[in-house]
Amino acid sequence: MARRALGRDFGWLWAAYAVSGYGTYLAFNAFPMIAVLVLHAGPSEVAALAAVGPAVGALLAVPLGPWVEFRRKRPVMIAADLARCAAMLSVPAAYAFGRLGLVQLLLVSMVVAAADISFTAASGAFLKSLLPPEDLLTANGRFESTTWTTTMLGLPLGGALIGLFGPILTVTADAVSYLLSAAGLYAIRRRERQPVRKDPSRRLTAGDLLAGWRHLLAHPSLRPLFLNTALVNGLIMAGSPPLAVLMLGPLGFAPWQYALGFALPCVGGLIGSRLAPRAVSRYGRRRVLRTVGTLRVCWPLGLAFVGPGTGGLVLVMVVELGLITCIGLYNPVMATVRLELTPTDRVARMLSAWSVGTKAAVATLTALWGVLATLTGPRTALAVAGVLLLATPPLLLRATRDGATGGSAATSVTEETMIPEGRRERS
Repeated sequence: MARRALGRDFGWLWAAYAVSGYGTYLAFNAFPMIAVLVLHAGPSEVAALAAVGPAVGALLAVPLGPWVEFRRKRPVMIAADLARCAAMLSVPAAYAFGRLGLVQLLLVSMVVAAADISFTAASGAFLKSLLPPEDLLTANGRFESTTWTTTMLGLPLGGALIGLFGPILTVTADAVSYLLSAAGLYAIRRRERQPVRKDPSRRLTAGDLLAGWRHLLAHPSLRPLFLNTALVNGLIMAGSPPLAVLMLGPLGFAPWQYALGFALPCVGGLIGSRLAPRAVSRYGRRRVLRTVGTLRVCWPLGLAFVGPGTGGLVLVMVVELGLITCIGLYNPVMATVRLELTPTDRVARMLSAWSVGTKAAVATLTALWGVLATLTGPRTALAVAGVLLLATPPLLLRATRDGATGGSAATSVTEETMIPEGRRERS
């Protein structure tokens, strides 16, 4: 398949996405390490930092959906980048003056989470307006590839930098990455139309606020697709802490081995994202969603059987490679259907609702699985999550019934409309 040239403006958008992605993963583990190493926080405080900040940030983002919907999207994205930059820079500034505390880290994580959701909501509509329909699948495949590249390279590099220079430096690098992302977005020269409201004189109401949720939960195809995504994301991420405890504790893996077990398999995301256009062209969106969406939940159960030594590490890599390859193929097709089934004047609000809902599911299930792992042990918690994941495919069957996704085996690639996924979401 020949490589398509998508133009200078898309090049700036792609560069902005890539540089901020690398910054994110360089500093991915910085806040917990700052809490432990600098602020001497305990386990409960670290858990609160990981869960409460993003959860409250997601709630703060709820009223921003209608606001984003009726604004030009590129300025919103630039503002979100600058807000994240300023929030992250406050951490090294407070540290330099000896004023850094856990409350500030919580506030920063809230601001960043709210800005993340607003950025994601605006980016979907902006990408759709930037490129013609026949180029959107190619563009989204490049975003997906970039996501897995930044994960594969950024996580181990960030761990090395934290080990050499401390977590404050990586937080600073993340802040600079947001500034560079804003500069890349500013360099885009294509003029964006101002969204027009039917009644500009009317104030935004609670109905406008809930319009994205109503569309998401009332649509016969989007509702099961959303529920499937929320459950799968939540159960996959809920297994991460028990797996870390198991591998770094009883099984005796070194931190670098643990990081390697999840970094190398990210190459599967590159493979899956490159296969997505060909798979859709040959088999159609409905069949790809059903088949790959089912295959992706078959892998995590294997993590409950991980053992010590080289064999255990290889098992983790094989399971993660299979899982991430399926995710890399599934995500672009799911994003296509999600955007295609949403009217243009509700895209930002629907994406905001989607992000808030999935983040809430991840936070809730992660907390529940922490309790389950404490009561039953990490291996049992992993097994329960794996078994429950096997029960999620029926939701995909409802979401992809004949005609629901508008696709068949003959669906053309030029019919696809896609958006970049959030940088921190695995599926």
